Amino acid sequence: MTNGTVVVSTYKRPIYLDRCLKSVVPLHFNIIIVDNAADQETLKVAKKYSAEYIICENSLMLNVNKNYGFLKANTEWILSLDDDEELSNELCLSIVETVKRDDPAIAGVWIPRKNIIFGKWIRHGVWWPDAQLRLFRKGKGRFPEKHVHEYIQVDGDTSTLDIPFLHHNYHSIEQFLYKMEYIYTPSEVNKLEAQEYVVGWYDAIRFPISDFIKVYFAQKGYKDGLHGLVLSILQAFYMFIVFVKLWEKDGFSEVEIPLSDVTHELSQKSKESAYWALTSLMAETSNSLFRFWYQIKRFIIHHWL
Repeated sequence: MTNGTVVVSTYKRPIYLDRCLKSVVPLHFNIIIVDNAADQETLKVAKKYSAEYIICENSLMLNVNKNYGFLKANTEWILSLDDDEELSNELCLSIVETVKRDDPAIAGVWIPRKNIIFGKWIRHGVWWPDAQLRLFRKGKGRFPEKHVHEYIQVDGDTSTLDIPFLHHNYHSIEQFLYKMEYIYTPSEVNKLEAQEYVVGWYDAIRFPISDFIKVYFAQKGYKDGLHGLVLSILQAFYMFIVFVKLWEKDGFSEVEIPLSDVTHELSQKSKESAYWALTSLMAETSNSLFRFWYQIKRFIIHHWL
């Protein structure tokens, strides 16, 4: 009997699922499909790969269904995947070797993930190396079920593999907007509410601009060219929608805002943006004179903040 089970969560994407399952064949693991839609085409794909097929009611917190799939596995090791993810033959070999080694001190294994977004491998920001804990011992790992972007938590020590798996992430703007509207922003709003976050008018400015600065400058999204710029702007838009939904939950409360307060907030964010832009220019230039000039300008801005 195999000592591993692949648990794949899917929702009405049989073509994606087929590609995912084809990639895990070299593992020779058992396969469990958690179908969140009771889709007949998905069932056909599951039968093609002799997978155990489980239907779960679709939920905003999909990790509940993934945890249920983990419970159905009867092997020592579990590999968790989504239907838009794919393994290389090299990674399959590395996983098999890890399972065969069966180090009793290790309860979970982190694996880097390559995100393909709008047809390009995004190599910076949160998108790389984007390590995910996906391989773990049965009974030692589960999702906390608090947020859609959470990691599997394990009871015990972990190790790391060097070979990444592939994530066929957003392939269109329509898909990005759909997931933002129906999956990610509702989850983000729920998380902030659980933290009893009190939203203020200034968050309409701070949320999007702060996230743009973080992704584009601090996390070096600028190195991914136009893709990096667009993704940073989309992330800013995402956080603006989070603010708007929090405001909506507050009954669209009326707030009188002095123009001077808005201009001050924008001025502060403008200075913060300039500070991080200069920091990035310093990191990228090989000209010592330019670097010194950027450093002086950054020093001046820092004392304005």
